[in-house]
Amino acid sequence: MKVAIVTGGAKGIGRGIATTLVRRGFRVVLVDIDAQSVQLAAEQLGRDRAVGLCADVTDHPLARDLVADVVRNWGRVDVLVNNAGVGQPKPFLELSPEDWDHTLRVHLTGAFNWCQAVAPHMLAAGGGRIINISSVSANTGGVMSVSKSAYAAAKAGLLGLTRGLARELAPSILVNAVCPGAIATDLTQARFDALGPVLTQAIPMGRVGTPEDVGEVVAFLAGTTPLFMTGEVIDLDGGQWIN
Repeated sequence: MKVAIVTGGAKGIGRGIATTLVRRGFRVVLVDIDAQSVQLAAEQLGRDRAVGLCADVTDHPLARDLVADVVRNWGRVDVLVNNAGVGQPKPFLELSPEDWDHTLRVHLTGAFNWCQAVAPHMLAAGGGRIINISSVSANTGGVMSVSKSAYAAAKAGLLGLTRGLARELAPSILVNAVCPGAIATDLTQARFDALGPVLTQAIPMGRVGTPEDVGEVVAFLAGTTPLFMTGEVIDLDGGQWIN
């Protein structure tokens, strides 16, 4: 049975990704800084198919140690989904250096830590898939209330990491990215409700996305069938930012 690790897996998009992967037959390791929520999510997905680990993705040694534990317990890591992130709604002139550093550390350094932790195991096993969850904000500059300049910069950095790793780790490990647009989560729902028809009318598909919409695309990239694609970025925004 294939094994996937999903960071930021307790809620929102990460939870939707984990749910979809479990339905597709994966065993899933949920990683999240919220200990209570990640354990609850794992229990709801089924203890035979999911496990929850409390971890700060910015801790490099911890990422290495937890991945080694997963390999010892389940024998393999086939897929890594770097989804952990934080909103950063402050305008540029109000950002402190600490705000900036924290945003980049969670989104970008966190992904680096977990990629570096899983890559040796994937290479030793003959291959794997890494999927980085970026954002349309990487291209638009940040347009939602949770995604101004620091957030956009962090998400753009993930695209650079994706392309760099795709070249370095090919052909064994395929590395791709997904850029969600307006996705309804606990973090965004109130803002979307306030916008109402103004938002949905701007989306050709006529609705905001769901975490499960992201999960379906991740499941495609994580699938067991051969995939002649690496270093690519998939926009998932209902057509809102067609270019």
